[in-house]
Amino acid sequence: MGSSQAYGQADLYVPRPAYIESVRQLTKAERLFRIRLEDDKWSGHEPGQFVQVSIFGAGEAPFSICSAAEAVKDGFELCIRRIGSVTGVLHLLGEGARISVRGPYGHGFDLDVLAGRDVLFIAGGIGLAPLRSLIQHCLVHKSDFGSLTLLYGAKNPGEMLFRDEFDKWAVDGFTVHLTVDAARPEDGWIGNVGLITTLIGPIEIDPERTIAVIVGPPIMYKFVIKELAKKRLPPERIMVSLERMMRCGVGKCGHCAIGNLYCCIDGPVFMLDKIQSIQGAI
Repeated sequence: MGSSQAYGQADLYVPRPAYIESVRQLTKAERLFRIRLEDDKWSGHEPGQFVQVSIFGAGEAPFSICSAAEAVKDGFELCIRRIGSVTGVLHLLGEGARISVRGPYGHGFDLDVLAGRDVLFIAGGIGLAPLRSLIQHCLVHKSDFGSLTLLYGAKNPGEMLFRDEFDKWAVDGFTVHLTVDAARPEDGWIGNVGLITTLIGPIEIDPERTIAVIVGPPIMYKFVIKELAKKRLPPERIMVSLERMMRCGVGKCGHCAIGNLYCCIDGPVFMLDKIQSIQGAI
């Protein structure tokens, strides 16, 4: 199901009434919102797609879906950091609050490319949110993939997302490696301290079987890609999700353009070899 293919052309622009089914505090800055359409006619989504959420009087903003279609029936989840006007209003809303939704949009993680492969997930900070949709999908369909490994880094233990889910992922078949940039004694952190790149060197990967999937802050990509090159992983085996500020979601406004591509319709997920020569993409 591609994003645009799910709707008629006119429907691409029409927000649909929805409501917040539940809210859960993840960190001081992030909350997990479970969303349902008022007519309960959510048509599903692919891991890696995004939606546009609007609040009357506050505006509209794009958010990556952080749940797999198999994990949340008839709805989806969004991990939202309080960082601007729209997100500030969202963080004031509770269960039952009415919002509007457009989407899902974009091309997500190509499951055909990942099928039968070892998958190395590399996430930094809030980049774990869109990766969670793919992680949940892989957990449901474990037989479709080889080994599953997650490398995740955050600034400090208090900013780690979905900490309560790591043990379950590990039991269900993921190898999970965590790191923080810094930790205080009072944090009680006993894991690795260092940048996300410090997790890559010690792991063993088969470059003939492995696809790496990277989501995180822009500064992270350059250094992670360099470390993966040391593991002999070529660009055609690296998948990236580019976090650009999408605005219209349908390739009309040009706000998310990178070269001749639009993140909202050509991405946000790309194979690295397709975009590495475009100035400003990485």
